[in-house]
Amino acid sequence: MREKRVLVIFCLLAVFLLACNLSMSAQTKVTVTVQDNSYRVVKGKVTDTEGHSLPGVNVRVKGVQGGTVCDIDGNFKLSAPREDVIFIFSYIGMVTQEVLVKGNLKKELVVHMKENVNEVNEVVVTGFANIRKESFTGNAVTIKKDELLKVNKTNVISALQAFDPSFRIAENTTWGSDPNALPEVYLRGKSGIGVKELGGTDVTSKSSLKNNPNLPTFIMDGFEISVTKLYDFDPSRIESVTILRDAAATAMYGSRAANGVVVITTVAPKPGKLNVAYSFTGEIETPDLSDYNLMNASEKLEAERLAGCYDVNSSNAQTGYPVRLFQEYTRKLYNVKNGVDTYWLSKPLRTAFNAHHSLYVDGGSEKVRFGVELNMNPNAGVMKGSSRNVWGAGAYIDYRIGKLQVRNHTTYNVSHSKESPYGSFADYTRQQPYDVFQDADGKYLEVLEKWHDEATIERYNPLYEAGLLSYDKSSYEELINNLSVQWNIIDYLLLKSTLGITRQFNSNERFLDPHSQKNTTPLDKTNLSSGELTTGSGDNFSFDWQASLAYNRFIKQNNINVSVGINIKDDRSKSISAYYRGFPSGALHSPNYAQEIVNKPSQNEEHARLVGFTGLINYSFQDIYLFDASVRMDGSSKFGMDNKFAPFWSAGGGLNIHNYKFMQDWGFFDQLKARISYGQVGKVNFAPYASRTTYEILSSEWYKTGYGAVLSALGNTKLTWETTNTFDAGLEMRLLKGKLYLKGTYYLKRTVDLINDVTIPSHTGFTTYIDNVGEIENKGFELDVRADVLRTKDWYVAVFANMAHNKNTILKISESLKAYNDKVDAFLNSTDQKQARYGTGSKSYKKYVEGGSESSIWGMRSLGIDPATGNELFLTSDGKVTNIWNSADQVVVGNTEPDAQGSFGMNIQWKNFSLYATFMYEWGGQRYNQTLADKVEDVDIYSKNADRRVLTDRWQQPGDVARYKRMQAGSSIRSTQPTSRFVQDYNWLSLNSITLGYDFNNKLIAPLHLSMLRFEVGANELFRCSSVEQERGLSYPYSRTLNFSLKASF
Repeated sequence: MREKRVLVIFCLLAVFLLACNLSMSAQTKVTVTVQDNSYRVVKGKVTDTEGHSLPGVNVRVKGVQGGTVCDIDGNFKLSAPREDVIFIFSYIGMVTQEVLVKGNLKKELVVHMKENVNEVNEVVVTGFANIRKESFTGNAVTIKKDELLKVNKTNVISALQAFDPSFRIAENTTWGSDPNALPEVYLRGKSGIGVKELGGTDVTSKSSLKNNPNLPTFIMDGFEISVTKLYDFDPSRIESVTILRDAAATAMYGSRAANGVVVITTVAPKPGKLNVAYSFTGEIETPDLSDYNLMNASEKLEAERLAGCYDVNSSNAQTGYPVRLFQEYTRKLYNVKNGVDTYWLSKPLRTAFNAHHSLYVDGGSEKVRFGVELNMNPNAGVMKGSSRNVWGAGAYIDYRIGKLQVRNHTTYNVSHSKESPYGSFADYTRQQPYDVFQDADGKYLEVLEKWHDEATIERYNPLYEAGLLSYDKSSYEELINNLSVQWNIIDYLLLKSTLGITRQFNSNERFLDPHSQKNTTPLDKTNLSSGELTTGSGDNFSFDWQASLAYNRFIKQNNINVSVGINIKDDRSKSISAYYRGFPSGALHSPNYAQEIVNKPSQNEEHARLVGFTGLINYSFQDIYLFDASVRMDGSSKFGMDNKFAPFWSAGGGLNIHNYKFMQDWGFFDQLKARISYGQVGKVNFAPYASRTTYEILSSEWYKTGYGAVLSALGNTKLTWETTNTFDAGLEMRLLKGKLYLKGTYYLKRTVDLINDVTIPSHTGFTTYIDNVGEIENKGFELDVRADVLRTKDWYVAVFANMAHNKNTILKISESLKAYNDKVDAFLNSTDQKQARYGTGSKSYKKYVEGGSESSIWGMRSLGIDPATGNELFLTSDGKVTNIWNSADQVVVGNTEPDAQGSFGMNIQWKNFSLYATFMYEWGGQRYNQTLADKVEDVDIYSKNADRRVLTDRWQQPGDVARYKRMQAGSSIRSTQPTSRFVQDYNWLSLNSITLGYDFNNKLIAPLHLSMLRFEVGANELFRCSSVEQERGLSYPYSRTLNFSLKASF
């Protein structure tokens, strides 16, 4: 491992030194001769905002003919009158700049040019081809690097939410801000069913993203990457991100495009003298416990007393004689009076500080350019011991010889992750605040004090568990080499070929100390051996080859862009896992010390291929009439013999109304564009052999003929490709000389032949079968508004806002999904499943019906608490009143999908200061408030801490009109099943990000030999207000982040 890293670093340094040598030999100079004494020579340098030199910038004196251009290093010399004059600097993609040059200027002039956002976005980067925005009929959103970094400096995925209201990270109240929990992302609603809650896999698992049916496809510099790669990626290395929303924009990706495509373009090396860019970001991350409202010690003991836990005449009184009840209450009261008030929530938490470093060096000549990158991104979570540390290095070489361009980008990345030894945060939220957790010497107690009703039950201290030598860690190493060859055969004919090779090694270990109570068989008087070790390792290899031929030409008033291409992708993976048991101590955790290996090590191998043939045409006439069309034929090894190939296509049309002569004469609209598109795209989101008939080798027995085998899974040769048909129509306008921008879109997505695992009767000999199970529709609209409120020499004020609405509807379900609904009913109604449901409390389980939604909330309709009996009254599915809860009578009682979601913000600049802020919002949806059910109504007030609302609005005696049932205590509590009584309207607003920055004056930093120096302070999720008061971050709490950064170029 160490030798491998040394070799990679040595190669990167060798490339760096070679490129530096080439750069030093490629300097050029421009000389201007002064003709007479009435003129002088003005020398200067032009760079971008990051300090990169800009070769080829046009420089001229206002009102004077002629001028010059900057050399390869961005330097210029120009003759000018010996008086105050105005220099004009112009460059493609940059804002034309006028600079006053004093007649007595003696120092070299330094000019920083800013990007022209409107002009830079003239080209839409699709990852397959770059298309002029003017003639593009697809729907895309482009975000530049500076905007991303102002929202979030360490997490690209989180930052994207502020710019596209349809791009969302699914809410996960379980894992909160856990650095090792990958975000589940979706675009324009969920179009797949995915892992079902009773499907045998924990849907809240951090690893449930594999084959997730709702994830978009991520493309970086033309190559597909995983969501893990983007999650760990250094945002400062990104040039831009383009989100492709509709079929016209994504159909070129065929079976990978149903959920949209996110195209990431990284920073490429620029020619000129050696440029060094360094950025440092310090993050202070603090736990956010504002969603918890638990009682302190005195409140908790008083709640127990009021609930009747110590009153022998109360139904909640614990078993025992009055004297014992009094003694117990007195002992607890003694603790409270002596200052025992344990705030358990703080015990596993910390305020974490993370220092992120990024270094990028580039330069070279027009023919040879190079870049070297190094980054270190530690991420210590707010739970003690949790972390995700990532570091990486890369080298970029760009050769240009005549009409041939060869680029190679090699990166090496390493990630090390650790889970918190303090376990689940839920272990601490239920602890009693009047309990003592350590002895007089400060050592953690192994068990907490037992009260009378717990005489036979050990109350284990979670802090003692954290002090053992258990661990859960994982890591991966990834080496990627992307090679690109581009040949401009003639001026309008381009041949391009790319090859990406990825090799990844990963490993994981989970060890339980022999003294841990989490072991399958903990130590006790009869069991003298314990401790468990689970190990796993994997080796993944993939290559992605593409070749395309593009014809792009203007013929009079016709702009024609035609491309054809081929894509072959091959993925291979191998993994092995083993399970060991019985260790002498926590320090001796190597497999060598294990008493037994429980089962033979298991190995899994997967291999999948994808081949695609693509054709694309983009045509415009007079830049008014627009047409787009694309077709792709994909073949996948995952399907059976009957349906290995499937076609995908799209067509779109548009009208640049502002280019009509009468509109240009009017001059009101700078841009007015109408577009419409329709297409069919798809996805393949299941395991490589899921549709194949497979056999299980019976390796436990040896027969004369060798091992035996049995049929384990039945294949489906008739399995049809899952496809999404998308209609998209929009209007885009820019007016008042670009000061106001408006964009509106309506879309309709219908996904047919949904692919999912279905459960079949066990008497068939199988348990699951993959099949096409139904249809889902997503329809809605998106709005985007941006306005420049003020633009002067010193001031710039802009505001922006966006909003999206989506409605998800299940149009058709198969018999297998109906059978799954029956399985949910049997699970919830069966008393045998009480223990299985214990971990999820009163959780609402999803069912699937035609006309329902992927985001439906299920429960029985409630009429509230019966004042006469204190029991809840329900309505059956046919409208009858009953006091018996039955899962078969559950209906849709709410929907988690909001009526509207989006963001708004402001961008303010005054001289060298800047302020950037974004707010995110959501309204019109509902949530099932499980906190009210589990921590208020159903809480065991005697054994666990509870929400402060626990004594509010309780039914106590006949005639009481109350919201909640009678207080309960002890082990015989009857859990409240899902009802509409706990469904609440969900609206929220958060300050997603705020950043204050300052650019240091060039005169101040010139003695330091710096070309740019910027300092920023900011924060993420500073506040959040919500209409639903419920606990969030159940297994890992949420957090708030403060950050400060320094960026320098020299």
